[in-house]
Amino acid sequence: MNKPAWIVREQDVEGYSPANHRGTVNRRLIGPDTVGARQVEVLVGTIEKNQGALPHAHPNIEQVCYLLSGSAIVEVEGERGELRPGDCCYFPPDKKHIFTVTSDEPARVLVIYTPPYEENPDRVMR
Repeated sequence: MNKPAWIVREQDVEGYSPANHRGTVNRRLIGPDTVGARQVEVLVGTIEKNQGALPHAHPNIEQVCYLLSGSAIVEVEGERGELRPGDCCYFPPDKKHIFTVTSDEPARVLVIYTPPYEENPDRVMR
């Protein structure tokens, strides 16, 4: 059976190192370039220990992170919390946030943006 165009396999998507992150490789699974999505973007990231997102915010973009494996500390506007596998966090639009992996093994995280971020420099505030 042929794979429909709306199914995206992680291994078929090229990884990239996102801006304002360290030790991170992302793969954009759902977005304008993969399936033509216009209002949502989904990616999976692999992040090394003590690495992750430096302080930044996304104007008018909501972000959700679901931790698949590993552990991390997240911070929104100075308030910190710990993520374990199966935990989910929400970064509101325009709020500075940080994501740092604390596990020895790399963390894997599913990230959802709405509307799509698309690594557009106009859609990030430091």
